[in-house]
Amino acid sequence: MSGSLLEKYVKEVPNFPRPGVLFRDVTGILDSGEGFRLAMIEMERALAGVQIDKVAAPDSRGFIFGAALADRLRCAFVPMRKPGKLPRETISEEYDLEYGRAQLHMHKDALSQGERVVLVDDLLATGGTALAGAKLIERLGGKVVKMIFAIELEGFGAAKGLLAKYDVASLVKYPGK
Repeated sequence: MSGSLLEKYVKEVPNFPRPGVLFRDVTGILDSGEGFRLAMIEMERALAGVQIDKVAAPDSRGFIFGAALADRLRCAFVPMRKPGKLPRETISEEYDLEYGRAQLHMHKDALSQGERVVLVDDLLATGGTALAGAKLIERLGGKVVKMIFAIELEGFGAAKGLLAKYDVASLVKYPGK
């Protein structure tokens, strides 16, 4: 594990969502005001010296961390949603799930050319959602200056593989899947 003080807030749930899986529940961080404040402080520290115009995050738990971080940084928040959830014209990106495919949408007017964006989510596992989000940002002319995750499951290898070209920071890291 990573040695972060946040580790004590992450709850372990054995055999969820199926037998043999040890689920790392990020909502344990949210169950505690102290834990959530600590997560926000650590996310801000991870961004020291990084110039940011906007924070983007996929639903649903990414919204919690991303919106709070945008508020702390005094910048705009860009929601990334499932199909049919955003009211204005959107662009979309398909990505792989463990058992199928999904889509992520973002408003077509969410970014301007050259805007610097930090992508925030609760969990980094395979990296599919994060990569789809990064592609949306880049298609609109934005630059992903950092990706921040509350928890990373290093066994999937996403930070060094699928997301290797990005600056990735994770607050709590677990060696397995």
